[in-house]
Amino acid sequence: MFLSFKEIKKEKVRYGLIIGMIVLICYLIFILTSLAMGLAQQNTDAIDSWNVKSIVLDKDSNTSMAQSLITKDEVKKTNVTSDKAYIGQAAVVTKKSGRTNESAQFLGLKSNQFVAKNLTLTSGHKVEKANQVVVDDKFETDGYKLGDKIKFNSLDKEYKIVGFTKNAKLNIAPVIYGNISEWQNLKNINGQFVASAIVSKKANFKTDNKQLKTYSKSAFISKLPGYSAQNSTFTFMIAFLMIISLIVIAVFLYILTIQKIQNYAVLRAQGIPAKTLVGATISQSITLVVSGLLIGIILTAITALVMPAAVPMSFNIPILSEVGIGLVLTGLLGSLIPIRIILHVDPVSVIGG
Repeated sequence: MFLSFKEIKKEKVRYGLIIGMIVLICYLIFILTSLAMGLAQQNTDAIDSWNVKSIVLDKDSNTSMAQSLITKDEVKKTNVTSDKAYIGQAAVVTKKSGRTNESAQFLGLKSNQFVAKNLTLTSGHKVEKANQVVVDDKFETDGYKLGDKIKFNSLDKEYKIVGFTKNAKLNIAPVIYGNISEWQNLKNINGQFVASAIVSKKANFKTDNKQLKTYSKSAFISKLPGYSAQNSTFTFMIAFLMIISLIVIAVFLYILTIQKIQNYAVLRAQGIPAKTLVGATISQSITLVVSGLLIGIILTAITALVMPAAVPMSFNIPILSEVGIGLVLTGLLGSLIPIRIILHVDPVSVIGG
């Protein structure tokens, strides 16, 4: 440890550049990880807020709640108890004079069922009438206010915003909660259809109708449009960055070791054991990575403070901590190549040459 610190202190510029490279890699990995988590959450925020474990859809809906329609006949034998709820989904474009049009997902609820009852509001009150809606706080960010009258698609009927709720997004689109009867009007369907889905707090919820199929929450989320592809893309990007950081650290340490090979030979000739030199190299590697990691964390924290709410980023401390540990382990792996050179250095051949 003493040797590594003394050398870093002497060669400030050289090691400063290496630390700077590690800082950039760490910062980029943290930002990409936060962006990946933010986008993933905006796909599932609304579903997560319901605290459900299973979802029942029409079996021909291709695991899409927007394409699913459940009839009264199909749920005749289904006992919708306090741990189950109907949800109707319809894609809408929200319009109001003087405001930006918003593409959103209208979710129709029954006010006496648990999803509507457990809805958490940041302001206003819950839906009490058919023409009232509770909307995601993105609408508030974009200038919408409590009491605003809005329209959907090309319909003339007006709906009043009576409440705002936080982090209510589905497929990255903000959610509008309203009455399930209004979902039927928006879908232009008759009273024969009762919902798009039945959600349950029980994982083993089943129905007796063969036209309906039960999916676990995770299975349903994995089928959301673009969700799996998006997560896979970010995972590969982060993995490749980790590999790049491994190569960068290994190459720099290898070059530094080659440049100091005569010094190592002299130390070995003086009786300094190989394990001391190996320990110095490992501690040097850890020092460089941890220094770059700490600066990267500081930059990420500053970014989190100044990042506008419109950017879908989630700074999850436990996950980012795991990424940080992974980077430290990457640095340790990168030090294995120069360690091999140190172990095999021959003082006679190096000094004599």
